[in-house]
Amino acid sequence: MNENQQPRPEERPEERPDERPDERLDRLQRRLAEFAAARGWEPYHTPKNLAVALSVEAAELVEIFQWLTPEQSAKVMEKPETAHRVADEVADVLAYLLQFCEVLGVDVLDALAAKIERNELRFPVTGTPTPNRHSSE
Repeated sequence: MNENQQPRPEERPEERPDERPDERLDRLQRRLAEFAAARGWEPYHTPKNLAVALSVEAAELVEIFQWLTPEQSAKVMEKPETAHRVADEVADVLAYLLQFCEVLGVDVLDALAAKIERNELRFPVTGTPTPNRHSSE
């Protein structure tokens, strides 16, 4: 295989037993960057374009749940056809989010950890849980 050829999917195991989750995320993020570079897509992968694409993919995920009851939405993964659609849209959302972070130099795991810490300070545990209060309130 020359340097311009991409390995076939069967030559790229997705799970490596000795690989930490953060290493796997980094490897997948590199694969996304390599995928875009091999196709000459980098000029189109601006923060604005990636944010828009992320929003579109998130909307496609929402579309799957749009008219479902809460009970139906909790069971979407039980049906292979909807489970496949959900998994595909989740992958699209994550792919665009990782590409967005790559372009802007955001470490997605550090950003998430910092956000959780801020939320823990913002919403401390006080006595009994309040199921009717959401973080958006």
